[in-house]
Amino acid sequence: MVVVNLPTDVLRTFLAVIDLGSFTKAGQLLGRTQPAISLQIRKLEDLVGMTLMDTSGRNIALTREGESLARYARQLLVMNDEIVARLQRKESTGSLRVGLPNDYAVAFFQKALAHFSKQHPDVSISIHCDTSELLMTMFENDELDIVVAMFDGTPPPGLIYTWAERPIWVAAGDFDADVKLPVPIAAHPEGCHYRERMIRSLDQIGRPWRITFSSPGINGLQLAVQSGFGVTALTRRTLMRGMRILTESDGFPPLPDIHVGMFFKNTGASTAAMMLVNHVMQTLQDSGQTDFVRLERLNTAAMVP
Repeated sequence: MVVVNLPTDVLRTFLAVIDLGSFTKAGQLLGRTQPAISLQIRKLEDLVGMTLMDTSGRNIALTREGESLARYARQLLVMNDEIVARLQRKESTGSLRVGLPNDYAVAFFQKALAHFSKQHPDVSISIHCDTSELLMTMFENDELDIVVAMFDGTPPPGLIYTWAERPIWVAAGDFDADVKLPVPIAAHPEGCHYRERMIRSLDQIGRPWRITFSSPGINGLQLAVQSGFGVTALTRRTLMRGMRILTESDGFPPLPDIHVGMFFKNTGASTAAMMLVNHVMQTLQDSGQTDFVRLERLNTAAMVP
């Protein structure tokens, strides 16, 4: 077997083109001409033996192989840059803007971030909670440095780590699952991945439903379920005392997996950002055996909604 070594400088150029959306802008950032950037991309394609980018249109589009390589490259460069930073004893100072979805396991990630802050008191972290769609818009506009967000289908650019969780139906302990009555649903506003899955699953079996409670925050939904206002979809990580899980025997069909990703741009990343990314990934791995349905590093075959 012939070993192919992928130079980190070429991978860095590849990601710069993706993150900036332009060969010219990538060249300006890296101090190279546009032809030199194009030459490096061709070199990378020759090394892996496949086409990575489609530049025939107005915008740069990645092939399936290009998407896969981009995710591996982000992880590789994060590890490379953190190794260098630690060996050179570079200070992990600065400010980081982190986005967390308000309809997901925010408490889990807040604990991970709090633990990181204790280890690195010179790093200032600000957390913004919102819907996954709005978080990704802020990320694309460089208003956030690191984002955890849910997605369907092809993941947006910047994906560095992905996993899947299985939502479950939950209700108050004394909830009467009468199949003759419309299902009272407590849900986030329209656009929420959980809401869409609940409605789609009930529609597929022809069971009527109605929205009885709506809240943008997960705490509101949890309290609504505990109070008996309706049923909702949560993950096991967000179950609370006094709730019970509803199954097919109660008339509630299984819900499709939700794909979650951590998004990060290597371009211009600080030492603190690289260290935080690795810290969160390690935290996810450590917890994956019990809480996550499936934890995967860049398993592209699993990215089907």
